[in-house]
Amino acid sequence: MADQKFVVSSSPHISTSESTRMIMVDVIIALMPALIAGCFYFGLRALAVTCVSVVSCVAAEYVYQWLYRGFLIRGKQQTTLSDALRKSAHKTDVGDLSAVVTGLLLAFNLPVTIPYWMVVVGDVFAIVIVKQLFGGIGKNFVNPALAARAFMLASWPVAMTSFVSPVMNFAAYINPVDATTSATPLAIMKEGLESAAAPSLYDAFLGRIGGCIGETATLLLIVGGIYLLVRRVIDARIPLAYLGTFAVLVFFFGQQPFSLNFVLYNLCTGGVMLGAIFMATDYVTTPTTKMGHILFGVGCGILTFVIRRFGGYPEGTSYAILLMNVVAPLIDKYVHPRAFGEVAKRG
Repeated sequence: MADQKFVVSSSPHISTSESTRMIMVDVIIALMPALIAGCFYFGLRALAVTCVSVVSCVAAEYVYQWLYRGFLIRGKQQTTLSDALRKSAHKTDVGDLSAVVTGLLLAFNLPVTIPYWMVVVGDVFAIVIVKQLFGGIGKNFVNPALAARAFMLASWPVAMTSFVSPVMNFAAYINPVDATTSATPLAIMKEGLESAAAPSLYDAFLGRIGGCIGETATLLLIVGGIYLLVRRVIDARIPLAYLGTFAVLVFFFGQQPFSLNFVLYNLCTGGVMLGAIFMATDYVTTPTTKMGHILFGVGCGILTFVIRRFGGYPEGTSYAILLMNVVAPLIDKYVHPRAFGEVAKRG
């Protein structure tokens, strides 16, 4: 024992075999069932929109990092710009697959009829403005995909709210842009139309409703969430607190109080399930403590309900999560575990 030495190093003191790339691979796998459903219900253009979104995000991240790091190398090594760019070509982080996940999530929040050029603009905004200008992965303070969706909704509200019914024939499957336009179930409820005009709860649960590409298939989103829980990629506290708070508020204060069927319908429509499982659980933009996770989820649930119930917009998931992203540092500031050996201050 006398010959053994203790090695003291800086934190972190706990290592793990998990890497960013491994986590992103799990998220991509979890998103695949909902993507398959989106392609089945909305046609091959849903796959095309998703591919354009993913490629654009990866390209935007590569080009930005290539140029940014090239200029850094040029300044430090006093070399020519061409040599600096050649050296920086292999120093990008696109291999961590975080840009792929951003592209998938943004595509999941878009209607299948969205023009491709708008998708590219939204992707560049998500990667360059929201992520890279703040320092890259781990330093953005809001979710890039949701911020891009909010930007696109403010810029092109008509294109972002032009939804179609699930395809019913082969021609529509090839080109769903020509399919029958349809209001989302949330819009139908918001306008106070008869319940007969809305799809059934069964159709909403399976995804046979109008909406964004990846938000309608509630069943498969839950399957993806269970996979992430089993893989320990996400913490159940945020989704449960989010969905639980939202469900309780809808049950007591919704348009149809004390209706369990109405609660389930709200949970199965819109982006609340997609947001609670895949975006409210983002490591970077959420609190780091267990209690912070619960408070974050409760806040998301309250804001989603308030926007849906009293706002002019039928959906509130994106804005609720973005607002709570901004509040997350404050939650971490006031909700944190006491350090070992800490003595409470008196007076």
